[in-house]
Amino acid sequence: MEPHRTPLLEVKGNKAPSRLPVSGSKLKRGPDQMENALEPEKKRIRGLGPVNKVITTSRSKAPPLVALPPTRGQSAAQKVLKKTVPRHSTAVATVPKSKNPVAAVPAQKTDTSAGPPVTGWKKPNKRPGWDLKGQLSDLNVELKHYRERTQTLDQENQQLQAQLREAQHQATATGEECRTLAHELAEVRVQAEQGQQELGTLSARVLELEAQLDTQEGLVQALQKEQLELHEARRGLAARLEEQERRLKASEMALSSSQAEVASLRQETAAQAALLAERGDRLHGLEMERRRLHNQLQELKGNIRVFCRVRPVLLGEPIPPAGLLLFPPGPGGPSDPPTHLSLSRSDERRGTLNGVPAPCTRHDFSFDRVFPPESGQEEVFEEIAMLVQSALDGYPVCIFAYGQTGSGKTFTMEGGPGGDPQVEGLIPRALRHLFSVAQELSGQGWMYSFVASYVEIYNETVRDLLATGARKGQGAECKIRRAGPGSEELTVTNARYVPVSCENEVEALLHLARQNRAVACTSQNERSSRSHSVFQLQITGEHAGRGLRCAAPLSLVDLAGSERLDPALALGTEERERLRETQAINSSLSTLGLVIMALSNKEAHVPYRNSKLTYLLQNSLGGSAKMLMFVNISPLEENCSETLNSLRFASKVNQCVIGTAQANRK
Repeated sequence: MEPHRTPLLEVKGNKAPSRLPVSGSKLKRGPDQMENALEPEKKRIRGLGPVNKVITTSRSKAPPLVALPPTRGQSAAQKVLKKTVPRHSTAVATVPKSKNPVAAVPAQKTDTSAGPPVTGWKKPNKRPGWDLKGQLSDLNVELKHYRERTQTLDQENQQLQAQLREAQHQATATGEECRTLAHELAEVRVQAEQGQQELGTLSARVLELEAQLDTQEGLVQALQKEQLELHEARRGLAARLEEQERRLKASEMALSSSQAEVASLRQETAAQAALLAERGDRLHGLEMERRRLHNQLQELKGNIRVFCRVRPVLLGEPIPPAGLLLFPPGPGGPSDPPTHLSLSRSDERRGTLNGVPAPCTRHDFSFDRVFPPESGQEEVFEEIAMLVQSALDGYPVCIFAYGQTGSGKTFTMEGGPGGDPQVEGLIPRALRHLFSVAQELSGQGWMYSFVASYVEIYNETVRDLLATGARKGQGAECKIRRAGPGSEELTVTNARYVPVSCENEVEALLHLARQNRAVACTSQNERSSRSHSVFQLQITGEHAGRGLRCAAPLSLVDLAGSERLDPALALGTEERERLRETQAINSSLSTLGLVIMALSNKEAHVPYRNSKLTYLLQNSLGGSAKMLMFVNISPLEENCSETLNSLRFASKVNQCVIGTAQANRK
């Protein structure tokens, strides 16, 4: 940073300074403004020669320099200069733009007659004109004095030239500073214009803020009012706070007493957790033991069981003669459920020659359980509930309803119309039981999922009973295939597999299946099912904590009517269609009997593929499966022939024994 420069001062002769010191603000002007400010001074001292200004660089205030004449007045001025200019200060002269060497200030004419111009030497009194010697002596003295003064001035001139050179350097620096200041001035002007624009923007903003201020003042008043209300609320809260603090202190005391209790409870909890884990392991072991014993009990009852159910006489039907069907008491007496059935039948073809009727022939049959006509749906399901539960344990279960048309097979499986809970069939009751038991087992870590499908086999063609919309009537496209390469699980292509989790979903599926099932009018029943319906529920259980998994199907099959062909039937168009249906039904039922016999005899080849029914159910008929057949019979005398055939077929099935079942666990 350059030292502060004092402004230039100009002296003419022995006169007082003609210029005042220039203020610092004027020194910061641009080069043009400074040149204009110095222009009058240039005109005033134009005739004084190259050296026209003398400035001091000392920071202390020094008296202005004076320009002296080369004569007597000059020597006097030199004395004054010595007195006025300190030795430590440096006097410099400004340099004109031409940068030519500065010449000495031209001497002014002085009047020697007026006396010496300098106060340092006193001129002798004027001698008389005749005293030439005295005048010569005075002139010699004066000449000697001026010579000394000239030497002094030469020395001062050298000093001034040195100061002049230094002043030239400072003038160059001052020019650079002026150019810098000019550039800064331009920037300041640009900033000033920007400031004016910002000022206009700020003025508009001020107006906007004033409007906002008015709004804020109104808001402040509202807030002040609200503040008063808050102060009132604060006092109320302070009172509540004091109350809460008192309660907190009481709670802290209670907490401190409770912490010890919590510590003891934690110890008890740890002990209970260990005991719970031990009991969980024990419960799991008991559950496995229950499954084993449950399966053992079912095996003792037989992996192939046959129940006989006699439907009641309906309104409008003739009352059967007494003794047509008899139900002897069970092995334990009248309190035991019956297991035997006797059918008494008189054969008109075996009459005697004298016209006396032939005696009645009695046929006795033995089954795992016999349900008389008065047995209800709930009693029937209680007998098979344990078998249904085996499906949750991983054992394939298959339940058939077999019998002639009108013997009550569909009623046994699906129940009666109207949604009466008392007449619900085995399918809704079985699923309700499975959902309930699965919910109980979830507390032990088992998670179950259920997927339902419902198909019918009509004339050896598989049709989807759950088809809706455009998919109806596309049963011919359904094929029985393996679920995957190397898999033993069978699936029906293009059939719906619906996940179910509650009874309402199952009821909706049953309602849809009733509408889609193939029925027709026969000689035995006005509305007879002409197909085998197969309701299958794929059950998958998983115990994530122990890494256990089981899967098994539950199949509930409503077989078509098993009546034989009537040889006296007229072969019209409709009759030929019924004939073809009956042939397909009897063929599949015969294949079912052959498959059961082959399994009982442990033959190497089991003819599953001879029928679509047995092929679809082959995983539910093998050695690891549990099978139950309901043989449904009619109590009417006119149906004795078909009833006898049904009982004989069921009796053959009941004599079959399949090996020990194994759970399908992974």
